[in-house]
Amino acid sequence: MYQPEPIDTSKVILPKVLEELLELLSYNTHEVWAQHRLQEGWVYGEERDDKNKRHPCLIPYEDLSETEKAYDRNTAREVLKVIMALGFKIEKTKDSDSQ
Repeated sequence: MYQPEPIDTSKVILPKVLEELLELLSYNTHEVWAQHRLQEGWVYGEERDDKNKRHPCLIPYEDLSETEKAYDRNTAREVLKVIMALGFKIEKTKDSDSQ
């Protein structure tokens, strides 16, 4: 039986300076997910319907409920925590202000 064994990030605390990055990653996570769904033929629907490929979250990130945004934030937070748990550093350079 499959037993997931993710990297332990329980002791990693994200510095406040990464909050902006966390939100940008959350936004991008949603955008990538939505783009993939749309390419597969999914469309917006008020209720999720896998058979007819309809999903209520096929809307801009800004319009998602806080519950849905939290899902994307948790994914992004874990990515950042894994990076730190593995000993990597995340730094913003002066040249990276433009997106």
